[in-house]
Amino acid sequence: MAPERQVYSIKELNRYIRMKLDSDVVLSDVWVRGEISNFTHHGSGHMYFTLKDESSRIKSIMFASHNQRLPFVPKEGTKVIARGNVTVYERDGQYQFYATHMQPDGIGSLYLAYEQLKNKLELEGLFAAARKRPLPRFPRCIGVVTSPTGAAVRDIIITLQRRFPQVAVVLYPVLVQGKGAGPSIVKAIQNLNAMGEADVLIVGRGGGSLEELWAFNEEAVARAIAASGIPVIPAVGHETDFTIADFAADLRAATPTAAAELAVPHAAELAAQLRTAQQRLRQGLLRRSQRGGERLASLQRSLALVGPRRQLAQHAQRLDMLGAGLLRAARDRHGRAREQRAVLHHSLQRFHPQASVSAARRRTESLTRELAGAMQVRLQEKRSRFAAELRHLDALSPLKVMSRGYSLVYDEKEEHLIKSLKEVELGDVVNIKLNDGQLSCQVWGMKEDGITNGEGS
Repeated sequence: MAPERQVYSIKELNRYIRMKLDSDVVLSDVWVRGEISNFTHHGSGHMYFTLKDESSRIKSIMFASHNQRLPFVPKEGTKVIARGNVTVYERDGQYQFYATHMQPDGIGSLYLAYEQLKNKLELEGLFAAARKRPLPRFPRCIGVVTSPTGAAVRDIIITLQRRFPQVAVVLYPVLVQGKGAGPSIVKAIQNLNAMGEADVLIVGRGGGSLEELWAFNEEAVARAIAASGIPVIPAVGHETDFTIADFAADLRAATPTAAAELAVPHAAELAAQLRTAQQRLRQGLLRRSQRGGERLASLQRSLALVGPRRQLAQHAQRLDMLGAGLLRAARDRHGRAREQRAVLHHSLQRFHPQASVSAARRRTESLTRELAGAMQVRLQEKRSRFAAELRHLDALSPLKVMSRGYSLVYDEKEEHLIKSLKEVELGDVVNIKLNDGQLSCQVWGMKEDGITNGEGS
């Protein structure tokens, strides 16, 4: 009997293949070299691309959690060396390379990374001239960040001692090449700032290739130099070597020796400048003394010192003349002031408030009398008109007619004045208003002109 066949679903088959690949020692951590093509930097931060060489290719992906630490920006055609693992994407049944680390392959790629970082930091303003700080003219302490065994530290210390022997030097040994060089330099700059002893920092090393100088092209080192509270002079390489650190620093030096020369003044030059200043000061004092002597001799020959009594007599005479003129001027001024005061007093009397108040009071009393007379006339006119209206109203009053023997007949509710027999019926109660009272009557009969109804009224 034939054994029973096991049938897999596509999902199960892809999962089985993925488990096989994941358990492979080589494929779980592999380095590959290739050229980037079909590069896409997704909005999520993930990078999707293909790695290829002359004869083959593999689909690749680098998640944002890994690519955010890249020292360069991958682009189409960039040659790289990448580290990661190979596994199967179960949904599509396609194996892919998942990169966790990536670095440019070769000098060309390093130069590309250098240019990309340089452009990025320049756009941020990290290299702006306004950020550069001036160096102190007479520093008391120089901090040196470099390798303790290289030729650079020897050149720096010898130059500092030769030019400015009194300056103190603090050496902070660091790695200047290799994987840990960048973090080592950053830590040294931060610690020297925290210590606060150094007035200037010299950060550098001797010359070398682009790979050997790469620590001074790292973004972290450039940002640490820009953030330093102490002015920084980079001393990296030779005349033609420019690093990112050179652009971020406050003042660039072509060599370690040149950095030391820029950091401190030359003691011999200062001494020569001091001697020159002393000589100029001595000559200035001598010229000032000569001018003072000549002026003293001139004063000794002057009339003020030769005949002081005559000078005093002339001044006394002039003082008397000025005193007499002052007295006359004071009298004239006093006279003019008295005349002006009299004119002002006369003007004040004309416009004295008491006269104005008296005139206003008289006018008020006159207007009051006129107003009272007008009111009496108006009141009399109103009273006469009121009496005439009363007489007219009395003449038209129905009560006036009733006093001559007439009466008014109303219905029972006294709401309606009866003017015709047609408005009442036999038995109705009517109210008759007389001049001196009122009668309540019942209609027992009605009589029209020539007609009688009922028994009578």
